[in-house]
Amino acid sequence: MARYTGPKARVNRRLGTLIYEDNGSSKALERRNQPPGMHTRSKRPSNYGLALMEKQKIKHYYGLGERQLRRYFAKATRIKGNTGENLLLMCERRLDNIIRRVGLAATRPQARQGVAHGHFRVNGVRVDKPSFLLRPGDVITLRDRDNLRNLYQAIMGAGVDGEPLDWVAFDSETMTITIQGNPGPSDISLPVDVNIVVEFLSR
Repeated sequence: MARYTGPKARVNRRLGTLIYEDNGSSKALERRNQPPGMHTRSKRPSNYGLALMEKQKIKHYYGLGERQLRRYFAKATRIKGNTGENLLLMCERRLDNIIRRVGLAATRPQARQGVAHGHFRVNGVRVDKPSFLLRPGDVITLRDRDNLRNLYQAIMGAGVDGEPLDWVAFDSETMTITIQGNPGPSDISLPVDVNIVVEFLSR
């Protein structure tokens, strides 16, 4: 799942929510919000099916593979507090997620591609891992290259909306992101029933 290349509109329709944010996928969900396929019946899924769907939402939304999700889950169980919240808050601290949420990318896959190509530095060090977990005090900057500056200025100029985050400061002039704290439960951007995912992964 680190790089899903299949039909994104079908994922949105199957999971019933906006997971992939590109224009085609979002319009497909608005136009036909029922699951893909011929002769689909609206039957209530089992508890196992519901848990699997919620788990798929997390994997597709944050771009996680199965092993990576289980590593995050193992870490979340060792942290005090609600395991489900800890899991999602860890995902929210990913570098690619922060770049998307401040508005330097239109979608998470686009943000992930930018990080993988080495467009960003964290505390002055080039980072090419989208899963890099940020901590308070970290500063993300764009590499000092005119072509990258022009690229991201064009992305922001195309009407990509950033989200105001209490724990993140973004200077659009210098394209500098400063992590001022840790996210809280209200900062989780994915609507998902994480408790049944925790039960599913605890088996």
